[in-house]
Formats: sequence, C-alpha cells, structure tokens
Amino acid sequence: MNRPTREPLPEPTINLSEGWHCLHIYYSVDRQGLANAAGLTSDSGAMTAARQQFAEILDAEKAQVERLQLSITSGHKADLGLMLMDPNPLAIDRVHQALRASTLGAFLTPTYSFVSITEISEYVPTLDQYRQRLLREGTDPATIDARVNAYDQRLPKMNQQRLYPVIPELPIVCFYPMNKIRHPEANWFTTPFSERSAMMAEHAKSGIAFAGKISQLITASTGYDDWEWGVTLWGRAPEHVKDIVYSMRFDKASAKYAEFGPFYIGYVVTPEAALEHLSI
Repeated sequence: MNRPTREPLPEPTINLSEGWHCLHIYYSVDRQGLANAAGLTSDSGAMTAARQQFAEILDAEKAQVERLQLSITSGHKADLGLMLMDPNPLAIDRVHQALRASTLGAFLTPTYSFVSITEISEYVPTLDQYRQRLLREGTDPATIDARVNAYDQRLPKMNQQRLYPVIPELPIVCFYPMNKIRHPEANWFTTPFSERSAMMAEHAKSGIAFAGKISQLITASTGYDDWEWGVTLWGRAPEHVKDIVYSMRFDKASAKYAEFGPFYIGYVVTPEAALEHLSI
C-alpha cells in the first residue's frame, strides 16, 4: 500500500506569507516623574538631547519599519498613539523598546496596545461573485460586463492596499477593536456564508459613501489579541469619523452582530510637534 506523499513543510519564519504585522500602542506621560527628574529641566542640554533622541526614534524614515505614524490622543486614555507596520514583528517591537529605553521613554507609560496583521477579507468578492451580486441587484445587463471588467482592474490595487497599506495624509486617526457576536439569537459564526457576505456587501456600500472623506484599514487579530479585528479610520475632518461610525451601525452586520471595544481618537503629528504639544 502506497502512503500518500506529504507536501514539504515551509521553513520556519516569523514573517507572514503575505501582509504585515501591525501594532497600535498608546502611552501616557508621567508628569510627576518628569518634573522630578534630575537635570531634565525644559532649557537644559540634557532635555535638548532627550528631545532629539525621541524625534530620531520616531522618525518614519529612520525607524527601519515599513510604516510608522504618531498621533496626539484626545482624552484621558492616553497622551500619544503610535501605529507601526512591518513584515517583521520584532522590527516593530524594536521601535517600542527603543522608545521605552530612551531618556523620555522612562516617563511614558503604555496604557493600551493592540496586536494584529493585515489581511484580505474572505468577504471581498471574486469576479464571479461580483457579477452575481450585480444580477441580484437588478443591474442593467448591458452594463454588467463593463462593471465586472472595471472591478477586475481595481481589485489588485485594493488588495495591495489591504495587505501593504499606504497611510493616507489625513490629519485625524481613530482606532477601535471589534468582535462579531456569538449569541444564541445572533451568532455570526453560525450564519450561512451567503448571508454574511450579503451583509458585508451592504456594510461596504455604506463605507463607499465616505470615499475621499475617510480611509479605512481592517486588521485581523484572531489569535493575536483579545478582539477579532482592529479598525483604523483616517479622516479628512473630525465630523467624518463620527458620521461614518454612526451611519454604518445601522447596517445589519453591525446593528445585530457587532461588538465594539474602546475608541481612541487622535491627531497626526511629527515627533517634534508632539513634544511641543505635550510641553516636554
């Protein structure tokens, strides 16, 4: 009897087969500790050197990670927010550890973190699924081929952005984690895929209405953190963040099946501007 041959196992690696690791981490400033720190008065040479060190660690071009964004966090949950993405999770952690080991890092207390990875959602329709959706929606048959072809042209670029996202040059960043509910009356994971796919299509349509106002990234955290997904929104204006979150909660995928974690709203800054804002 011939035994089935096994495919050779891939080489062990901490890098993903596709996509990037992602970290959101938030810090609060230890004001009392900073005020009591010997030699770190606002006009001292030691403080000037500490500020330069902080700026160099968080310089997006020098940090040796693919993506880095710093923001001022509004409210009491944190003072600073940092988002990092890279193929190597240890490269991401090196930035965090370098910051913590720095002179000013001794006065930054991590208050929240979220570990995730980029992905292409299973609900992104294939060409055939997109065609069938158009038919179900009553699209003019004469236009379907053209629309499917246009979707075929867009899809590679959209998937590239999902896996290797370019952070948009927008001033507002919002982050929150979420789950799909497991409840006897509303269990997302026992709902047939066709129904889940239809609900996510409705959800996507709601998001399209905010094109140009909001840019969104969904990262997966199942097995990486306490929630299943992380949602990062970049906004052109503050009200756009409120409007999209509010309007999309009426979609069935959210209204019946979504559970949301804490929200963090921030404003994108350079390291130098962050220190100025925080009076450090």
